[in-house]
Amino acid sequence: MIASDLRSGVEQLGDMIAEASTIVPFTGAGISTECGIPDFRSPGGLWTRHRPIPFDEFVASSDARDESWRRRFAMEPTFAAARPGRGHHALASLYKAGKIPAIITQNIDNLHQMSGFAADHVVELHGNTTYARCIGCGRAYDLRWVRRRFDAQGAVPDCISCNQPVKTATISFGQAMPEEAMRRAAELTQHCDLFLAIGSSLVVWPAAGFPPMAKNNGAKLVIINNQPTEQDNIADLVIRHDIGATLAPFVSN
Repeated sequence: MIASDLRSGVEQLGDMIAEASTIVPFTGAGISTECGIPDFRSPGGLWTRHRPIPFDEFVASSDARDESWRRRFAMEPTFAAARPGRGHHALASLYKAGKIPAIITQNIDNLHQMSGFAADHVVELHGNTTYARCIGCGRAYDLRWVRRRFDAQGAVPDCISCNQPVKTATISFGQAMPEEAMRRAAELTQHCDLFLAIGSSLVVWPAAGFPPMAKNNGAKLVIINNQPTEQDNIADLVIRHDIGATLAPFVSN
């Protein structure tokens, strides 16, 4: 059912939250746009201006690695300035109240952790752009370490442990999805009674398979997104309004 207006949508959502014992949110780029983080897929977004660099190209080409890092450094002021928005704080309130055991996110901006979620309770399907990791041994690196060496050498440094390339700790096109994150996401999805898909276009698979998985396991499904999605027809409630305004009433003082 599509909410006729914001007020009725919020009221229905409130009733569903009150009735639920275990809520699992699944968040996409839309929850972070009010925080200044761009939705890369939207018209005018980064990927409409610059072709994404696939993982195999990153691995094979030093020029591609350097370009990938130049783009990331150019985005650093945006990511560094971002703070959790109303949607993040609302979900953190429900988490602190014991309604949400953990959150599944497609986002890479670390804002759920900043809002109050324990890092272990944020299941990041697409990784995290606020630090770097060696693609060989997995050693983690601070972005400042990468930037200092990039500026000094004019090229991205390799891992000091195994000499393999270092990249942001995100999942690139063509890179395998993180097995442990996918396993945890599936387990959470199968054991909730209310699943909230928030700010996701629900077109990126396999992540887009979690809302129907929840529905098929008996959970109620709510989709909160400004634009229609291909899964609106299976949802118990669809709210096509601003995410911050929709979730703001659920922020605890």
